[in-house]
Amino acid sequence: MSPRDLKAALRKERLALRDAMPAEVRIEASLAMADHAGDIIALDPGHVVSGFWPIRSEADVRTLMVRLRDRGARLCLPVILDSKDIVFRELLDGIAVVETGFGTTGPGPDAPEVDPDIMLVPLSAFDAVGHRIGYGAGYYDRAIERLRRKGHMPRLIGIAFDCQEVASVPAEPHDVALDAVLTESGFRHFRAG
Repeated sequence: MSPRDLKAALRKERLALRDAMPAEVRIEASLAMADHAGDIIALDPGHVVSGFWPIRSEADVRTLMVRLRDRGARLCLPVILDSKDIVFRELLDGIAVVETGFGTTGPGPDAPEVDPDIMLVPLSAFDAVGHRIGYGAGYYDRAIERLRRKGHMPRLIGIAFDCQEVASVPAEPHDVALDAVLTESGFRHFRAG
């Protein structure tokens, strides 16, 4: 099986497990994530943190985002510009949050675009060394690559439930590894940073 086919199979399997979690279990797990990481994610006042509004059965990181904002972070959300790229728009009082494509929600075009210092990254599956499987469209891989070309190196924190961990993710050259992952069981660092 090719790495691409194996990733597709792992994605389908792990998303099915996530989808099978009762809503109340996902809510409790999401709140546990905020408790685990709300005070320990290293950030300086003014750091820009990219979160996301949950779609489908994703973890809800909005409580975590509020905790980080209360510690001085500026918040932003990814916005899909077209079928290939996302940008990050700052989440500010007075700027409408609107549907931004493919079921996502983010600040409208009046919000300034920013480069995140820390990215909370939704994913389908991850392994114990920080390799991840996204949703298959490559939005985050392209956005991270674009930021790195500009000399910006955001810390990448994967957001998942425990059931999304797999023994091994087949890593390909274009894949970007996580610095850490946050699940309902806790916060795990993979690399320094």
